[in-house]
Amino acid sequence: MQLTSKTFDHNGWIPEKCAFGIKDDETRMALGENKNPELTWSNIPDEAQSLVLICVDTDVPSSLENFNKEGRTISANLPRVDFMHWVMVDIEAVDGGVEEAECSDGITPKGKQNPNGPPGSRQGINGYTNFMAGDPEMEGNYFGYEGPCPPWNDEIPHHYRFKLFACDIERCPVDGAFTGSDVLKAIEGHVIAETELTGLYSLNPDVG
Repeated sequence: MQLTSKTFDHNGWIPEKCAFGIKDDETRMALGENKNPELTWSNIPDEAQSLVLICVDTDVPSSLENFNKEGRTISANLPRVDFMHWVMVDIEAVDGGVEEAECSDGITPKGKQNPNGPPGSRQGINGYTNFMAGDPEMEGNYFGYEGPCPPWNDEIPHHYRFKLFACDIERCPVDGAFTGSDVLKAIEGHVIAETELTGLYSLNPDVG
């Protein structure tokens, strides 16, 4: 089973057009085009009944003490946690994919509520749902894909891991505003095969 992209190479840099936040010389960060990358999946196992796709940033700082603060940096040695950027379930278990900007094109305040996806698929909420909580102009349930927006003072590039799972169940047993964690728990013991495509991104001019 393979997961590839025409938008970026494995272990290469994700382009700004696919990011929630982009570099800005004056304000450090500006809003980006937030397009989902093109993805192609192939060599799906014959016994698979459905596919699950997630994108997770595994380099989010475990402490926000120095988050985007002038004159400070987020140390490369700081422990890191996960932040979910995309979760999609019930994808038909055949070779296929999504075109660039097919599922996300731009930023929707308060979140996309019914994002586009392959026929029959369902999308859950991403980490921006919690991140935007408390902001009257932005808070809401963020369904589907939202691109990278790491701290602009982080010493390391962030790794965005697009993971594809082939499952032996036709429908993932999650509903409503489900999360990536909900899905990963639900498919335990049902994964036939999995593969990963990783992209890098940074808002720190000294990093990338």
